[in-house]
Amino acid sequence: MVVSHIVLPGSRRPARNGAIRLHDVDPQRLITLTLKLRAPKLPGVNELPARPLSPAEFSDRYGASPSDVQLAEKTLSSFGLKVDVILNGGRSMQVSGPASAVEAAFRPNIGIYHTARQGEYLGREGTIQVPSQLNGVVTAVLGLDQRQMANRKSIQRKAAAKQVKTIGPLTASDLEQRYNFPPGSASGQTVAIAEFAVPDENNQMVPPTYFPEEVTAFCRQEGRATPNIKIVPVNVAPLTEAQLKALDPSQQQLSADLSGEVMMDIEIVAALCPGADVVVYFASFDEKGWVDLLDQVAQGSPSVPVSLSISWGSPEDSSDWSEGGISAISEGLQAAAMLGITICVSSGDDGSGDGSSAPGAHVDFPAVSPFVLAVGGTMLNGKDEVVWWEAPGRRTGKGGGAGGGGVSTRFPRPSWQTVKINSLNAGGIDGRVIPDVSALAGPPFYSLILPGGMRWNGGTSASAPLWAALIARMAGALPASKRQRFLTPLLYGPGANGNPLGQGGCRDILVGQNASHPLPGKGYAAIAGFDAASGWGVPDGQKLLRSLSSI
Repeated sequence: MVVSHIVLPGSRRPARNGAIRLHDVDPQRLITLTLKLRAPKLPGVNELPARPLSPAEFSDRYGASPSDVQLAEKTLSSFGLKVDVILNGGRSMQVSGPASAVEAAFRPNIGIYHTARQGEYLGREGTIQVPSQLNGVVTAVLGLDQRQMANRKSIQRKAAAKQVKTIGPLTASDLEQRYNFPPGSASGQTVAIAEFAVPDENNQMVPPTYFPEEVTAFCRQEGRATPNIKIVPVNVAPLTEAQLKALDPSQQQLSADLSGEVMMDIEIVAALCPGADVVVYFASFDEKGWVDLLDQVAQGSPSVPVSLSISWGSPEDSSDWSEGGISAISEGLQAAAMLGITICVSSGDDGSGDGSSAPGAHVDFPAVSPFVLAVGGTMLNGKDEVVWWEAPGRRTGKGGGAGGGGVSTRFPRPSWQTVKINSLNAGGIDGRVIPDVSALAGPPFYSLILPGGMRWNGGTSASAPLWAALIARMAGALPASKRQRFLTPLLYGPGANGNPLGQGGCRDILVGQNASHPLPGKGYAAIAGFDAASGWGVPDGQKLLRSLSSI
């Protein structure tokens, strides 16, 4: 069969810095892909629906045409690929087959690559091609490159321990008091958490380990009931303690490192929302994992959450992102916003440089997406809460860190984000500004029960689940018609007194800045009102609840 192919727009991916191609992939290796199909255009960031849609309504209005789905199935099967799952009305299609069939269908020239940091992984460079029959029908092909597309936003724990001096880590009760949480347990609400697995140096996927008994012990320590926690494997499943012990020592260490972060997310949400259903999704940390996880959330499987916490990301201008990947992930974030889900995303722990080695200031994706709530970081300086900054304003092997924030270079500023913040980058656009809000990330950190005996942690990895928990607590106290709403645009609109809702519902942070050194060597400063170091500030939960009740 002679088939012509067309280059897929947005599929070009440069070679990864420092990566070496070792050899071609085994032709019999099973490859699982996610394809995005053309579908009705989603409303723009300034045109979101007045009321949230249900997953069924979203699929009915914005799903792919049945004829496109059938054409894709027929064409792919002719190459020996099998359609496994169709999600969100056909906007996403998961397919699988041997590497030889994948090569014939998409001509990606996949191989096994190696970097010093990630070890071996399945990868590609250059473009993807699609069969001419599917030109314009398939808009993205994900799963051909497993390079890391997410870094955890958390502090260096050993170095941070030296910072805890006069006050101990904050408990759930301390956090509720500091941020004036409304009473209640978030009963009847669902809070979701996104977690990612990483491959070891031999390209074997190593998931985090989930320790349910530690969550129970932590909730007991905090004097709280343990919520209903549901684990949802998207394309990987967390390990049990017995499975962890069966790994070799290097894999055990990798899983344990991931587990501390996972347990922090779950424990923060569990203690603050003991009456909620907590759903934890596990996926791989490549572009496909991101898309599959968001598809599952938008599908309402197992239920539509009121909030989703994500403590992962990478600089928006990293060359490792493909245009097709960012577009597909952005679509998933947008679908969630249309369902009224507020996705709380860490703004980063490396200040104005976001850990990038490139000149200039940088911000993190997906925190910079206009369809999420970007959450920055603060710390306590005596009794005062200030912008989180520890020298040199970024994470190093010896400590340090600062809340990420700044102005996007790729996402225009939404019309509802009516703030005036200039980019530090010469000639920069009036881009989306982050963070929107902040919460504790630095000293004195969070009291936790973590694997290996660690009893505290922080970073914007902690401030994001705190906001996700607060949103669920507020939802439990709101009328049913006002619970399921994408919060971010509302913060910039008028509250009960006519001032921006975020201004009235948050406590302004007036001191600090987020410059990272040596690059870019400058940052954004806290000022009265909104700023790119702390957003509107830290929450006053009861004031925010009253404002949301009135609009």
